[in-house]
Amino acid sequence: MIVSSQSANALGCISGSWKIWSLSDGYVDMSADLLRRGPGLGQYTLPRLSRQEPSLVRLSVNCFLLEGAANRGVLIDCGAGGRWEPSLGHLERAMVEAGIDPSSIGVVALTHTHLDHLNGLITREGREAFANLSRIVIAHDAVAGFVDQPHLERFQRLLVPIKEGDRLNDHVVAVAMPGHAPGHMGYVLDSGEDRILFCGDLIHVSQHPERTSTSEPSFASI
Repeated sequence: MIVSSQSANALGCISGSWKIWSLSDGYVDMSADLLRRGPGLGQYTLPRLSRQEPSLVRLSVNCFLLEGAANRGVLIDCGAGGRWEPSLGHLERAMVEAGIDPSSIGVVALTHTHLDHLNGLITREGREAFANLSRIVIAHDAVAGFVDQPHLERFQRLLVPIKEGDRLNDHVVAVAMPGHAPGHMGYVLDSGEDRILFCGDLIHVSQHPERTSTSEPSFASI
């Protein structure tokens, strides 16, 4: 995998015929004490913390776009939209930096249904973020968490429940990764040159992988 472009909020890589984007939705500050606690970051009302708080951890929130020559873009998670901390919900800005047209995205693949992973279906201004969205891929056990979000009711018709081993296309397969949230799902891209796992929130601090529970979307070559 080769880095092909980089800006403040977007990193582009090439692997085989695939372009892979890491897109920043923003960040959120939280107490390190919340690590190891379930059920995950998206369920917490975060305390107002002093900048001098010694255990303050800044969590980046990232989404990943997979662009293949023969496929509409697959976006893995879509950020927080405008319904959480003001430092979040900036996916649209990252896409502008990268020169990505939101209408090119045909599939959103959710790793799980915490607020900072699915609310980006609607922009901070209240618009539907992806005009040509045809599917929202989600694990069977995560559907109830999506349906529990009344502001996303308009998208329920697009839900496509999947299980481990189901394919999004010829190169992307779903992998069950239970533990962080109900129906937590990872996705593996086989580009022909690399196998890359997008595992959303299963790795928090890369130097200390045991410190996990509420991390942001991450990926690794396998």
